[in-house]
Amino acid sequence: MCGISGFLYFEDKPVDGKLVQEMSDLQAHRGPDEAGLHLGRGVALGHRRLSIIDLSSGKQPLSNEDGTVWITFNGEIYNFGELNRELAFSHTFRTRSDTETIVHLYESHPDSFVAKLRGMFAFALWDEPQRTLILARDRVGKKPLFYYLDGEKLIFASEIKAILRHPGLKLDIDDHAVSDYLSLGYIPAPKSIYRFIRKVRPGHYLKVVDRQVKEVRYWDLTFSDDQSHSEEEWQEMLLSEFKTAVDIRLMSEVPLGAFLSGGLDSSAVVAIMSEILDQPVKTATIGFQEDSFDESEFARHVSRHLGTDHYERVITPEKISTIEKLVWHYDEPFADSSALPTYFVSQVAREKVTVCLSGDGGDENFAGYRRHYFDLQENRLRLILPLAVRKVVFGCLARSYPKLDWAPRFLRAKSTFQSLAHDPVEGYFETMSYFRGCEKPLLLSEDFKSRLRGYQTVEVFREHYQKAETDDLLSRIQYLDIKTYLADDILTKVDRASMANSLEVRCPLLDHKVMELIASMPSHLKLRGRTGKYIFKKAMQRYLPEEIIHRNKMGFGVPLGNWFRGGIREYARQHVLEGEDPYLCSRFIREIWEQHQSGMRDRSAQLWNILMFRLWLQRVHHGT
Repeated sequence: MCGISGFLYFEDKPVDGKLVQEMSDLQAHRGPDEAGLHLGRGVALGHRRLSIIDLSSGKQPLSNEDGTVWITFNGEIYNFGELNRELAFSHTFRTRSDTETIVHLYESHPDSFVAKLRGMFAFALWDEPQRTLILARDRVGKKPLFYYLDGEKLIFASEIKAILRHPGLKLDIDDHAVSDYLSLGYIPAPKSIYRFIRKVRPGHYLKVVDRQVKEVRYWDLTFSDDQSHSEEEWQEMLLSEFKTAVDIRLMSEVPLGAFLSGGLDSSAVVAIMSEILDQPVKTATIGFQEDSFDESEFARHVSRHLGTDHYERVITPEKISTIEKLVWHYDEPFADSSALPTYFVSQVAREKVTVCLSGDGGDENFAGYRRHYFDLQENRLRLILPLAVRKVVFGCLARSYPKLDWAPRFLRAKSTFQSLAHDPVEGYFETMSYFRGCEKPLLLSEDFKSRLRGYQTVEVFREHYQKAETDDLLSRIQYLDIKTYLADDILTKVDRASMANSLEVRCPLLDHKVMELIASMPSHLKLRGRTGKYIFKKAMQRYLPEEIIHRNKMGFGVPLGNWFRGGIREYARQHVLEGEDPYLCSRFIREIWEQHQSGMRDRSAQLWNILMFRLWLQRVHHGT
């Protein structure tokens, strides 16, 4: 994996090689093995390389035969061999790297070349004769790509910190992005925390010519309901495509392994790897001292079953010092606390390998989250009762019913009542929000609410929900998850935490051909009653023990509730209670802090959200 950076000046002005070198070096963790630059007329490309394939001759930036087209590339193209055979009739290849494939593919198919790539990628391609810059990002957003644009220049990089190194930038914080973060815990594309820095959307590329920026969508996921196959046929088709996706991701000239949590998705990936490889798979996991969060025994069980070479580490509250390192790596506020274990499992893996396969994407593809079942049931009820009736009935129940975080799940109906009082998009948004609609206004300062001028983050969800080309209720939510939570939370988390350790992570369940196959399946093969991942579980029965396939989902959680009352209490108090900022209401923060400390409410997720926001403001934005 690599780090890319560079800039394009719209007027003919000198390019400072030292500047792009500094931008590139800020991303050295993404590519510790090698660095390279290309300086042209008004353009600069920088590259930091983590060597995986073609170790001897894959240096970047890289050009075509006559030096008129240049590229700086981050990612892996798994079908580059097939593409090279097609291109060999009209192009001369000087390397064995997949990077050169993209350059020649652009020359032969300038309007469709991105859609022909199978893999994960973010790249900047410069066509000197046409004075054209192309910034492209893979289909689901595995690899990041940010850009800053004004009337004089465009600056791009894998990480925001590299862009910030360029002088003369307008760095106003985007108030809408702050609001999005407080609700979702991440900032959805194309926004970033800075108003003038944007993210290239997954499945899109930008074409920049003469100050004009054209955004092109080259891929989208379409759900259908193909009834032409039996359940057994779907299983075989799924296994065939899944095995291919795993197999092509074993391409590497450096040591390779896998994350193993002991859950179905990672276990399935390791099972197929074990079948293909002629040596034990190196696997890595982490554990916690708190039994209710510790999956390490399940991982050891799978390791014994598959005969892997297994490594693990236990995370304790003392590891909290890593938080500030993560704040720097993520560049903008990010509240998914599982970034912490992801960082440590990447650290464990990097001690043994350079490339890891992961099970990311299984829940989104196969409707594996418990919220998918509950949302589907709520939507069926919404079809029976009109919104006006639900607002009155369930809105009243939500206001009167107590919030019982400590109680058994069947007694915790307040959230369900709140959700049913809304339309499907608003209801799902409430489910996904750190601060629900009734509480978020209490969190925000009066001045910040005034600046927002009525902006509502739920409109981000509504935009994607309406774009889903399906009437199936479950498929619409899956589409929404893939466009938001998967891209901007899960994959952001994995990319930054792994690259902080110079580890490449590959996700076979997010291969676009696998995703397209699954999206064509009838919904009842994904969610059958209360059973998520139904067809995947059936397909993996020949590889994994029943107790692994059907065990209750734990997720990659962190025992924040206990930590806020114990191990990190004083650290959190300093930043959450004693800190101030112009966005949040201190009185409300104190209220939820005291609720959590009393044990009557679990406010750990909301407190973590506030903590990470305050740390970003202090450590990154203000540079203290």
